[in-house]
Amino acid sequence: MAPVPGPSAQRLRTVVVGARFGRLTIGFAALALLCFRPLLCRAQMQQGLVLRQALPLPEVKLTNASPEASDLGFPINLATALALSGARPLIVTAAQAAAWVAEAQLERAEVLWVPTLDLGSVYMRHDGVGPDLNNGTNLPPFAPFTPRVPIRQYMNYFYTGAGFVLAVATTEAIFQPLVARQVLTARRWNVQSAKNDALLATAEAYFSVHQYRGTYAGAVDAVARGRKLVGRITDLSQDLVPRVEINRAMRLLADLEQQAALARQRWRVASANLTQVLRLSPSVVVLPAEPDHLQITLIDPSRSLDQLLPIALKYRPELASQRALIAAAEQRIRREKSRPFLPIVLLTGWQSPGEMTEFGIFGTGPGSNLNNWSFRTDVSVQLVWQFENLGLGNLARIKDQRAQESRAIVRLYAIQDRVAAEVTEAQATLQSAAARVVEAERALRNAIINFDRNYEGLRHTKRFSNFLYLVIRPQEADIALEHLMVSYRQYFGSVADYNRAQFELFHALGYPAEEIANLHPPGNVVAVRGRRPFGLPPVPEGPPPATR
Repeated sequence: MAPVPGPSAQRLRTVVVGARFGRLTIGFAALALLCFRPLLCRAQMQQGLVLRQALPLPEVKLTNASPEASDLGFPINLATALALSGARPLIVTAAQAAAWVAEAQLERAEVLWVPTLDLGSVYMRHDGVGPDLNNGTNLPPFAPFTPRVPIRQYMNYFYTGAGFVLAVATTEAIFQPLVARQVLTARRWNVQSAKNDALLATAEAYFSVHQYRGTYAGAVDAVARGRKLVGRITDLSQDLVPRVEINRAMRLLADLEQQAALARQRWRVASANLTQVLRLSPSVVVLPAEPDHLQITLIDPSRSLDQLLPIALKYRPELASQRALIAAAEQRIRREKSRPFLPIVLLTGWQSPGEMTEFGIFGTGPGSNLNNWSFRTDVSVQLVWQFENLGLGNLARIKDQRAQESRAIVRLYAIQDRVAAEVTEAQATLQSAAARVVEAERALRNAIINFDRNYEGLRHTKRFSNFLYLVIRPQEADIALEHLMVSYRQYFGSVADYNRAQFELFHALGYPAEEIANLHPPGNVVAVRGRRPFGLPPVPEGPPPATR
C-alpha cells in the first residue's frame, strides 16, 4: 500500500486496486503509535503503520469508489487518522486541562511552608478620648473632690514597611503534597484514558467510512450490471420473453440506483463524523488510502479470556487512575491521624497593622506632629497543638477519610468488573465478526458467480418440439442481482464490524503495545503525516501561560 497521496485532483481520482479479500495485520510499531505511552512506545520505527497483507483471491476484484466531481476529497490513511486523534479531539484537551489543574495544586501544596510577603503603609489619626488605662482621670489621686474625667489624647501614627505572615498546619504541609501528587498521577492516567477513547472513536468513524464507501462501490457495480441486464432482456423480449420482464428489470435497476445514492449519502455522513472527531474541515470527503475490504488484525480472535483479562487489568488506564486515588485517600487518613500530634505554625506580628511580622519605619507624635521616628520590628512565632472538639472532631475526620477510601476501593472494583465485561463483550463480538467475514466473503463470491452465470445463461436456449425457450429465465437473473447487492452490503458491513471489534477489544485491553508486539512481527512501514491540514494552527502541548 502506498503512502497517502497528495491533494491534487489527479490523485484524488486514483482508484486503489489492491489485493482482493486480503487481511491486514498491524504490528508493534503501529501500536506504539496508537497508544502514545512513552514506556510502551519504544518501537523500532518512529513514525509508521505496519501493514502485512495476505495473498489475494483472484475470483473477485474490488475497487475503491471515486468521489464525485463536486466533492473536495481529503486523502488520509489509518495511521495519520490515529496520530491526529491523540491531539485533536476535545475530550483529550479537557483531560489535559484537568491534569494541568492538578499540577498547579501540587505546586501550591509544595510551598505551604513558604510565608506570604506583605508590603504596605498605614496612617492613623486619633482625636478625643483615648485608651483609659488610669481609670479616666487627669488629676492625681490626692484630690478626691475633683471631678474625674477621661483622658483626651491627640496623636498621629504612620507606618510603612514589609511583613511576613505564615499560618500553616504541619499536617497539611507534610501530607498535602503527597495527596496532590497522587491526584496528579490519576489525572495523567485520565489523559491516557481520553486518548484511548479518542483512538477508539477515530477507528470506529474511520471504518464506517470504509464500510459505506465499499457499499457504495458495490452499489455502483450492481447498477452497472443491472443496466447490462436490462439491455440483454430488452434484446430478448421480441422473441423469447414477455415485455413485463423488461419492466421488472427496470424496476430493479431503479431500486439499485436508489441504494447507490443512499450509500453515497452514508459515505458522506460517515466522512463528516470522522472530520468532527479529528476536528478537520467538515466540507471534505475523506478518502482512506486502504482498500475497503482490508481486514485489520490486532489480536487473534482465538485468544481466551484467561489470557486477555490479566492484560486488561494491567494496562487499562482507568484502573491505574483509580488506584492513584485510593493512594491519595490513604495519605488523607494518615494526615488526619497525625493532626492532633503535629503543631500549627503561626508566624505573625505583634501590635502591628494586620498582625504582620514587621520590618519598617514607625512614626508618631502628639497633635498634628510626626516628630518621633524609629525603626520597628514585631515578630511573633507560635506553635499550637489543636485537639478539635477535645479530640472527638479528629476521630470524626479519620472516620470520614476512611469512608472516602472505602468508596474509592468500591469504585475500583466496579471499574474492574466493567473492564472484564468490556473484554468479554469485545471478544464475543470479534469472534462473531471473524466467523461472519468468512461466510460473507464466501456469499459474495458465490453471488458474483451466480449472477455472471445467470447473465450468460440468458444467451442459451433449448428447443422442445416446436418451442424455443431460455435455459435461464430473466427473473432468475433479477433475483441473482438482488442477492449480489445484499452480499455487498453484508460483506463490507462484516469487514467493518471485524475491524471495529478489533479496536474495541484493543481498547478494552488498554492498548497493550508490548503484548501485541509479541504476537505479530512488524511488516512494511507506511509513512505517517501528522500535520494539521489546510493551514490550521498547531495544537498547544502545554497549559496556557499564567499571564493569560
